[in-house]
Amino acid sequence: MLTVKIPKAGGGERKLGIPTVSDRIAQMVVKSRLEPAIDPLFHPSSYGYRPGKSALDAVGQARQHCWKYDWVLDLDIKGFFDNIDHDLLMRAVKKHAKEPWTILYIERWLKAAAQERDGQGTERVKGTPQGGVISPLLANLYLHYGLDEWMRRNYPQVPFERYADDAIAHCGTETEAQQLKEAMEARMRECRLELHPEKTKIVYCKDDDRRRTYQHEKFDFLGYTFRPRRSKNRFGKFFINFSPAVSDKAVRKIRAEIRSWKLHLRSDKTLEDLSRMFNPVVRGWIQYYGRYYRSALYPAMEQLNRSLTRWASRKYKKLGRHLRRAAHWIARISRRDPKLWAHWQMGERRGSVMGAV
Repeated sequence: MLTVKIPKAGGGERKLGIPTVSDRIAQMVVKSRLEPAIDPLFHPSSYGYRPGKSALDAVGQARQHCWKYDWVLDLDIKGFFDNIDHDLLMRAVKKHAKEPWTILYIERWLKAAAQERDGQGTERVKGTPQGGVISPLLANLYLHYGLDEWMRRNYPQVPFERYADDAIAHCGTETEAQQLKEAMEARMRECRLELHPEKTKIVYCKDDDRRRTYQHEKFDFLGYTFRPRRSKNRFGKFFINFSPAVSDKAVRKIRAEIRSWKLHLRSDKTLEDLSRMFNPVVRGWIQYYGRYYRSALYPAMEQLNRSLTRWASRKYKKLGRHLRRAAHWIARISRRDPKLWAHWQMGERRGSVMGAV
């Protein structure tokens, strides 16, 4: 198995284990045999890598619970995939796997030496490599017993959402949240894991009815930032609502990808060509990050409009490289054919580049 290192958004590196073609096929076979038996046992609040469940489902459920409960315990398991205990995991696998060959294959994959790009092999004594076909299922199985079942037995009154190793729990009081945090730290130690001491925190879900001041009043979950936001009710009255919107980190990532397209250098392409190349990506961003508080996506989409404006000013001599003239030309195209780019259908915002198109 080849190990590839990719940069993490918060700094450092994440190791991905890339299985061989034969191992990938074998893992798919094992997963197809094991998943139907295991998945029905998983907790309803487990959303990650499961048939019929999605990250947006988890965000939506978290949104509902934040309106009902005043406090959130934001959990961060330090180096989860790299620190899964093989003995504990295999104990769970043996409880559900019926065929001996399935157990042997999984054990072999877990212990397979990781090969670095320089050819050196590293013995693996713990962890399951991210990048493997079966790794998400094994990770879910580990936390099913390590966290989900433990919560069901010991804290049945505390709702939570978990997507792989990203989890939050909802509490009625600060005291309850603090007690849960201490109990969770002890539970993770029993599972040979550790909560990140800085990233695990208690958050106050502040809104119009919850007006006290607290150290932490926002948290990130699955690309969304939950925090107090100005919203409008059905009667047109504004109020402060604790709700999710695309995170600053996700916006920075979107902007970086738009810059990487270098649209202003693609003068050989038509606007339709650019749409075919990049509009599916833009549509995906809007479908995911635009589900809640869509207006938070406007700044990133405005950057895309500016990139298209620069492209137009370079491509067409009649625009004379005047950005304002090019912006008006893009605006006319967007009104004539709004379906050409997904973000042109997001609605107008007065006084902005988005409003101009």
